Amino acid sequence: MREITYEQAATEAIQEEFRRNPRTVHVSTDLPDDLRREFGADRIRVTPIAENSFVGASIGLAGSGFRTVANIRMATFGFVAMDQMMNHAAKITYMFGGQAKFPILYRMTVGAGISAAAEHSVSPYPMYMNAPGLKIILPATPYDAKGLFKTALRDNNPVVSFEHILLGGVKGEVPEHEYFVPFGQASIKREGTDLTVVALAKMVYDALEAAEEMAKEGMSLEVIDPRTLVPLDRETIIESVKKTGRLVVMDEACQTCGAAAEIIALVTADKAAFSRLKAAPARVCGLDVPVPFSPPMEKYAIPDKAKLMEAVRDVMRSAPPR
Repeated sequence: MREITYEQAATEAIQEEFRRNPRTVHVSTDLPDDLRREFGADRIRVTPIAENSFVGASIGLAGSGFRTVANIRMATFGFVAMDQMMNHAAKITYMFGGQAKFPILYRMTVGAGISAAAEHSVSPYPMYMNAPGLKIILPATPYDAKGLFKTALRDNNPVVSFEHILLGGVKGEVPEHEYFVPFGQASIKREGTDLTVVALAKMVYDALEAAEEMAKEGMSLEVIDPRTLVPLDRETIIESVKKTGRLVVMDEACQTCGAAAEIIALVTADKAAFSRLKAAPARVCGLDVPVPFSPPMEKYAIPDKAKLMEAVRDVMRSAPPR
């Protein structure tokens, strides 16, 4: 099977859907040359650096019968348009009593690792999880980037895609035939029997490396990539924990009120899963600090393979939560 990059896979999904549906448009402050050459300036719009304006315009376009891709670029720029996304896009279908659909794909990059300092190294998807009405995808592989984008561009609801900034050049197998990755369906990246690791975005790769190394120590880790946070595949996670009896969640976003806390809460709230726990679940998350510019300090503030392995060893040594 061919291998293409994560960003190529995402672009390919957009191209295929734009060819299929002439009522799709793209708005962004950056000019995507490959898209504009094929689809023209009417459908590929370059906007002023005013995220609140073009994010708001995407809602109007969607309500007028268009499907819109709004590339906000870094997630920090999305804060300028929080009212438009969380107070309008998220609620407008409900407020119209379901009489109108608002199909929009919002794209934002997240994550640290390039010494871009505090304002450009955010992972704010937990904030968006708290806004009912938004679907949230977090593709980690080129395969998932294309499949989830294809699903998003057929969905009649606002979808927010958070894409880790270090994944754009990652290569992976992507079929040439058309396919879709359904929302709410996690991917078991590695099967195991001793402990479940739920890892988000780039952390999936760190978790797989850790699982490979810990296998040499006789520990069998099951690695799960949720792929979408809203909807979240609770069943796959719970069934895995019922099998392994242990859980560690790895996420680069800050620990407080994060996706990791929600995942642990849903597991411990399930009576069958809770009764099978052999140790208290653990989180390996970003520190609750602005991400530092200094490379050594940045590395200290975000999760990595070594921190995950330390947490796994602690959980494996722990007594049951009684």
